[in-house]
Amino acid sequence: MAPSAVIQSPPLAVSLAVNKVDNGHMIQNADNDAAKALTAMMGNWEAFRFAPIRESTVSRAMTRRYFSDLDAYAESDIVIVGAGSCGLSCAYTLGSLRPDLRIAIIEAGVAPGGGAWLGGQLFSAMVMRKPADAFLTQVGVPFEDEGDYVVVRHAALFTSTMLGHVLRMPNVKLFNATAVEDLITRNGEGGTVRVAGVVTNWTLVSIHHDDQSCMDPNTINAPVVISTTGHDGPFGAFSVKRLASLKQLEQLGGMRGLDMQSAEDAIVKNTGEVVPGLIVGGMELAELEGTCRMGPTFGAMAMSGVKAAEEALKVFEMRKAQNEH
Repeated sequence: MAPSAVIQSPPLAVSLAVNKVDNGHMIQNADNDAAKALTAMMGNWEAFRFAPIRESTVSRAMTRRYFSDLDAYAESDIVIVGAGSCGLSCAYTLGSLRPDLRIAIIEAGVAPGGGAWLGGQLFSAMVMRKPADAFLTQVGVPFEDEGDYVVVRHAALFTSTMLGHVLRMPNVKLFNATAVEDLITRNGEGGTVRVAGVVTNWTLVSIHHDDQSCMDPNTINAPVVISTTGHDGPFGAFSVKRLASLKQLEQLGGMRGLDMQSAEDAIVKNTGEVVPGLIVGGMELAELEGTCRMGPTFGAMAMSGVKAAEEALKVFEMRKAQNEH
């Protein structure tokens, strides 16, 4: 019989509250001023007005920043393909350990998060087997402790928290609604290739290549690419499928049936560099290795992201030196 559920309060939230006091009155005063301003608006809506603006000002504010990011991240240190639970966990870990690195996340969907907005069968709760609870504690997501596993009351709480952390990092840029259409490769010895970046396009362009004339892509150079595109689907398992078509893999193992007990361990342990410059994690790895799926339990996704970040940092300096030529 599992012990009664206990809500774990994240130390991060506690430390932030303490910091507000310890760091003096500046933050508290800012919060109080904002609260006073909002309170003053309530009940006084007849006098409410937004500050004036011209439409072109909005357009320029968006486009100037976006194209500045495109320019800056055309040469990235690490590119993460896929902003699901594995990709976001990887980005968080990398951005925390190496704030000096320029990290681009490419996500085909408009809404990042992959399948981690809900649990199984469109239910709300997210289940993670221990010891993945350590990651939840690190990022400040509360959970119920059920013994060998923990439950986040809504999967969206995990995903929104991860997005909040990652998008605040000044060295990380998310390009959503953007598809990776190909890999940038360099020839190695004996017919092998080294991955040196990604080929990108708007997702809406990518899905219309068959009914429109040629629409050429864009590129991002990076010495390390981490692919976490999930199992086979319209954009799923993209990088390993491309490696197979490039004859860098004999064939894909193909994801096998559901076995939670074995699947999660295999995903985490096998996360790593599959060809020079390309690290694969998450469910994309199941398509490569022929391991089982785990279904609606998410611990392997988070921990595979952590391991992918570790593996990337192991080879980063070597791949960076190679990528300069």
